[in-house]
Amino acid sequence: MCESCTAPVCDPRACEPTPWSRRMLFGTALGAAAAVTGLGGTAHAASAMNAAWCNPALGHFPTGGHFGAPRGGSTHAGQDVTNSTGTAVYAAAAGTVVGRSWGGGLPGRTGEAIVVSHGNNVYTYYGHLSVYRVALNGRVSAGQRIADMGATGNVTGPHLHFETHAGRLGGVTNPVPFMRNRGVELGGGWPSVDPEANGVTVTVIQHLMTQRGTSLVADGYYGPTSVNAVRAFQRGKGLVADGQVGPRTWPHLVYELEQGVGDGSHVRALQSAMNKRSAGLVVDGNFGPVVNTAVREFQRVNRLVVDGEAGPLTWRALVG
Repeated sequence: MCESCTAPVCDPRACEPTPWSRRMLFGTALGAAAAVTGLGGTAHAASAMNAAWCNPALGHFPTGGHFGAPRGGSTHAGQDVTNSTGTAVYAAAAGTVVGRSWGGGLPGRTGEAIVVSHGNNVYTYYGHLSVYRVALNGRVSAGQRIADMGATGNVTGPHLHFETHAGRLGGVTNPVPFMRNRGVELGGGWPSVDPEANGVTVTVIQHLMTQRGTSLVADGYYGPTSVNAVRAFQRGKGLVADGQVGPRTWPHLVYELEQGVGDGSHVRALQSAMNKRSAGLVVDGNFGPVVNTAVREFQRVNRLVVDGEAGPLTWRALVG
């Protein structure tokens, strides 16, 4: 847990971003709980759950490591995610590395840190790192491995200190709801992806849907054709047919895969998801020795069981 990593106390109304809304259901706005969980209703076309964001590291939340926890005369500026030294740390979204130094150049922080600018005055901060894997001023993609978790600075043990800044660098906001509003469960969990999303995670969904019998073009755009196919799939599984690929849908969509499984789009989905996490695989639909080695390495650096089998826990870590 961080012993420092503080920010000035501020009015929570000024620190929190404006909540994203969901589409009106029968003329009534869905509540905040529905916006978070995705339960019921039709997903909003302009949702922030657009597959642009992903989980920066696997782990658990330590006691006292939450946003706003007291730190002397100030408050904890982020959320701690605890795991062992060497656990992979990933860029939460695409952007540019604008800080790579002790404390990231921000006051009140200690330890080796990275700051990524995502544009529109949105930033993320990754603290207490043991290894840097990107250069200052380098461009990064969502899910790219940028560092390793560590225990540098004023800490009680290895963890990632993760911050989100909105409006300006220094405008800290609670990263848990910030990420949840973007479809990501910080620390680990299935993501939520709404219609009109774009990117690799959508390509993964399209490959999996093709393997499930609905031939889709894997173009990374979650448009009407893909959404209608997912709704039909959800109805067939007895799920809410809202078109959102979230925690209820993902477990029905993924396959348990291992070396020697027949070629197919389910393997292409796995290879695409692995590449989002910096694997550099050829997306050919064949689960051979190279893919097996890559899956084992991903499991190792994320502290999962290293068996080379892409089961639910590995899938969840890959797409989350």
